[in-house]
Formats: sequence, structure tokens, C-alpha cells
Amino acid sequence: MKRLETNRLILRRFKFEDINNLYAYAKRDDVGPKAGWRPHKNKTETRKILSGFIEKEEVYAIYHKADKKVIGSIGIHNTIIADLNNVNEIGFVLNPDYQKQGLMTEALIKIIDYCFLELKLDEVFTGHFLENIPSKKIIEKFKFKPIKEINYKSQDYGYKPAIIYKLTKLDYILNMEERK
Repeated sequence: MKRLETNRLILRRFKFEDINNLYAYAKRDDVGPKAGWRPHKNKTETRKILSGFIEKEEVYAIYHKADKKVIGSIGIHNTIIADLNNVNEIGFVLNPDYQKQGLMTEALIKIIDYCFLELKLDEVFTGHFLENIPSKKIIEKFKFKPIKEINYKSQDYGYKPAIIYKLTKLDYILNMEERK
């Protein structure tokens, strides 16, 4: 897992020392349910999730340089979504205390650049449950194209309606030109 850096953030492997920062946002009622998982009840739950992040090396910690702490996560998962096999899906979570500061935009630019320019992927996918409006807004900001509405199996709440999106390398390059 390659360490990535932006002006305000470091995207790096999770460490066991991140448990307090991860628990601080994972226990909140306004975080997990939007992503399909229940708020963590205690640090034992968080430690189990953190161990999985460390073992699998698919999820980056979003480390805020100025505040010197982990404020979210962003991952690239090779997975199956509905009838789409072996796709690369980007998933992300941000502590609500850090929303509306452009931090997730910064992290996504870096991750998408990494996917297309270094991993040489041709397309990436993402999605959100219908009620997750903040994720919808950022996905649309990056001009991901909706490809289907599905009932997606959430981690803790069973099947919920979700929208799956795709971004091709070509579309991303064209969007980069528009931003200049």
C-alpha cells in the first residue's frame, strides 16, 4: 500500500495507534448508518475493524496533517457489485467534524489519480445508499455516471436501495481538463 499525500492530508496504512481517532467517528450515529454499518459500541468493535483494515491493506487512513489525527478512511476494493464482477470500488468515510472543508475532495482526487495513473485501471466504481446525500453530492461532483439502482446488502442493516456509479479513465481525464 503506497503512502499518498496532498496539501492537507496523508493517505496511509492504518496503525493500531489510530484506534482512538477511528472510534471517535465510528461511534457517531451520523456516520455508520449512512454507510450501512452500526455505530461502534466500544473500542473492542473498533479494534476488530481496525485489524481488518491493517490485514487487508485496502483501506487508507485519512490523516489530517494540521490536527495530527485520522479523520476518515478511503479504500479501493476489488469486489462484486450486483452483476458486475471484479470491479474496483472506492468507498469513503469522513468524520462529520471535517466535512464541508474540501478534505474528501482532496482525498478523492489523490485516490482517483492513483487508480488511473499508477494502478493503470480503466474504470472505477462507487456508490451510496439513497439516504446518503453527502456521498451523492461528492460522487456527482466528480462526474461519476450512475449505472444502476440496486438493493445492496449493507453490513448491518440488510438490503437497502443504493445507486452504483462508474467513472472511466477517459471521462476523468476530460473532467481534469474542465477544471483547469
